[in-house]
Amino acid sequence: METVSFADIAIVACGTMSLELNCLREEGFLDTPKILYTEPGLHQVVQELEHQLVKQIVKAKEQYDKVIVVYGGKFCYVNIDDPLRKMETIVAEQGEGVSRVDATHCMDMLASEVERDEIGKEMAGGEPVWWMTPGWIKYRQKVFKGWDKALANENFPRHSGGAIVLDGVGYMDTYMAETPEDFLEYVDWMGITLTPYTVTLDRFKGLLLDEARRLSS
Repeated sequence: METVSFADIAIVACGTMSLELNCLREEGFLDTPKILYTEPGLHQVVQELEHQLVKQIVKAKEQYDKVIVVYGGKFCYVNIDDPLRKMETIVAEQGEGVSRVDATHCMDMLASEVERDEIGKEMAGGEPVWWMTPGWIKYRQKVFKGWDKALANENFPRHSGGAIVLDGVGYMDTYMAETPEDFLEYVDWMGITLTPYTVTLDRFKGLLLDEARRLSS
């Protein structure tokens, strides 16, 4: 894959993606000097999401002229009070030098819709799937804040193909081996199967590279 430096680019991301971003940093792909996170699970509280996102972008721009926002465009920010206000609106308001990865949500950063369709056919026979990333497991208490068993029963069982975790960092193997009771409790709470699926971080790398090139052009 083409080598592009992120040395003069800051990253502002949802905390849910910290596992993948830290992995890319550790392997040397992502040489960014700064990564700032918003709290995981803020898609449920969009006003707070916007507040934290703007705050972190402003903080990043105090030191760097280029900022890549790691947030989905379609599903991460849904403002029912102002439906015309979108994630791209918020990002555009931050001025020049701020760009967002071209993905609909965190799952889409790891596997495209076409790839997810193929995985769904392979793993769930084409049945509806509840897609997740490792961050949805690690930060469960924040991502599903306020969800009780009744709300879980209302949402998860309609996904007859179960839940599939797109794991590009090997998190699930360790999680299941070291905390099997927690894993089984999670499965019981969801009321559907919970299956890890190994992916590479190539798509995520490509999305980051696209924005780095765009900001440098």
